[in-house]
Amino acid sequence: MIGLIVGEQEPHVTVHEPSIGRYYEDFTIGDVYQHPMGRTIGESDNTWFTLLTMNTNQNHFNAHFAAKAPTGKIIVNSGLSVAIVLGLSVIDVSQTAIMNLGWDGIKLTHPVFVGDTLYAESKVTGKRESKSRPYAGIVTCYTRGLNQDGDEVMSWTRTVMVYKRDAPHDKGYFPQAKTGPL
Repeated sequence: MIGLIVGEQEPHVTVHEPSIGRYYEDFTIGDVYQHPMGRTIGESDNTWFTLLTMNTNQNHFNAHFAAKAPTGKIIVNSGLSVAIVLGLSVIDVSQTAIMNLGWDGIKLTHPVFVGDTLYAESKVTGKRESKSRPYAGIVTCYTRGLNQDGDEVMSWTRTVMVYKRDAPHDKGYFPQAKTGPL
């Protein structure tokens, strides 16, 4: 812009602090969130996760062995598929979380294979203010994972403690540039 001195901001510029996700006040019982991203599971994802977690079941990494199993091919480690569906839900359910409080009723209802793309959706089933932390609330969601064909591959109920909008804990963490504002 002509006439603007370097380091000076225009009078109408708004600086938006970094933020993403929902606060306690944003959750409404009955709302459904179709989480925006999908994740395709590659062979190396499955092999690395299986090896890192010391899972020695050959159905997760030995194609010759897995070919003789009822599925006839390598099946993705369920720990990995659960972690991916959980991760897909973070942007809507627990981006502002202080901590997870528990998972109930984890069900693995359809096998996941290398090359499958997982999606997730969550329904808010409960919420209440925290009794011990006035800056937080507790939200419960039913989450399910779907593959690219719409098959439900897993589900659970998760309870998470999230910040309220006016909580100071997740604000003001972005560093100020030593060279001044943009």
